[in-house]
Amino acid sequence: MIIETRSAEETYRLGVEIGKKAEKGQVYTMVGDLGVGKTVFTQGMAHGLEIEEPISSPTFTIVQVYDEGRLPFYHFDVYRIGDISEMDEIGFDDYVYGEGVSLIEWANLIEEILPKERVEITIEKDLEKGFDYRKITINKR
Repeated sequence: MIIETRSAEETYRLGVEIGKKAEKGQVYTMVGDLGVGKTVFTQGMAHGLEIEEPISSPTFTIVQVYDEGRLPFYHFDVYRIGDISEMDEIGFDDYVYGEGVSLIEWANLIEEILPKERVEITIEKDLEKGFDYRKITINKR
């Protein structure tokens, strides 16, 4: 499925809709260049999971856990991992195969340990279509 958004608000609303439909144990992976709106999408998804706490990118902590919503939400940002073994150290499998919803930014960097069943989200810019234009591709594996 390909969805085009033309503002940060539309990208946020798409995240909300996906968060509302998210189920226990689901894993979402997200890939996109810096500044394409991954955090905006994630904030929307958290809102859809009924999380009211402010959401920020866990760039320096790898995972941020939010458990006051409809389901626990595990937000990963693996951009800065140096070695895949770091994922074991933070208990990656416990989160991903647990009771909550996982969203993994920069998932392409840990492809070899991702679950086979997941929803892959790719966010891309196209400046020819406008500064705020985003092409969001969603594939269920």
